[in-house]
Amino acid sequence: VQLQASGGGLVQAGGSLRLSCAASGSVSSINGMGWFRQAPGKEREFVSAIRWSGWSSGTPYYADSVKGRFTISRDNVKNTVYLQMNSLKPEDTARYFCAGGRPILSTIRRAEGYSDWGQGTLVTVSS
Repeated sequence: VQLQASGGGLVQAGGSLRLSCAASGSVSSINGMGWFRQAPGKEREFVSAIRWSGWSSGTPYYADSVKGRFTISRDNVKNTVYLQMNSLKPEDTARYFCAGGRPILSTIRRAEGYSDWGQGTLVTVSS
């Protein structure tokens, strides 16, 4: 599966951005997508994920640091997953990566749960 992330940019604190991740290729081979981010000098961390078949289908998962501010959604016609980011903070500054795969409950928040990765899109939040 090929994943193309877009929507990053520069925004002031308190602002909003919407990231998109379009999937193409063997889309039927995946049943979940996630967003991870990596800030300079830090490890990649989980942001949000969603599955669309099987257990917890449609249930969104969020990191505590973004809960209540970020919303993940999916357009199954466009094979695209979105991450609406509101009330952005400078600490949200990072490169955001989308990932696709067949995560299970124990891996949906972990990079190992995903087999395909996009190139990332940079989000910069100024104070």
